[in-house]
Amino acid sequence: MPASPLLLETIKIKDGEVFNLPYHQKRCNKSRRALFGTEDVLDLSSIIIPPSQGLYRCRITYSNSVQSIEYIPYLPKKIQSLRIVPSSLDYGYKYADREALDKLLTENSDVDEIIIEKKGLLTDTTISNIAFFDGETWFTPKMPLLYGTMRARLVDEGFLQTKDITKKSLTEYSHVALINAMLGFMVLKDLRTSPIQI
Repeated sequence: MPASPLLLETIKIKDGEVFNLPYHQKRCNKSRRALFGTEDVLDLSSIIIPPSQGLYRCRITYSNSVQSIEYIPYLPKKIQSLRIVPSSLDYGYKYADREALDKLLTENSDVDEIIIEKKGLLTDTTISNIAFFDGETWFTPKMPLLYGTMRARLVDEGFLQTKDITKKSLTEYSHVALINAMLGFMVLKDLRTSPIQI
């Protein structure tokens, strides 16, 4: 990463409503403080001018200051096949540079998405946090690659519990879900009939 990395927030806007903004603001503040030592706040609410109709991905890039803000019509990626891929990738902050993530996906182009395994533990896909259902409770990896805003909200609300999850433990779960700002919480597949590639 460059000495002054460019960071990214992706915020859902639907028919003029801005979703989950307090969690995006909190992550923005934390990232700028950790990476740049800044104590001032970039007030995201003051720079977002939401389109009044339609579903948009508001893409804000920033470092010490806001670099760009875009409103991109959103079309969800179709995901049917998943594969677990080991990697030592570090993505602790939401960097605008996704080259390492994109490379992993390109190397596994015969599947729609990958689940990144780090130090023997399942973490995230390239676009989302993940969760697994054991028949009673939804669990999300305790140590994700990136602490997502929707994941944070669902953990705070008690909907998600955190737990170390391994390839071997997948037999304990019946379903997998993807979690991000745009998808919200989306149950992706029934692992009993459509297992993840290992």
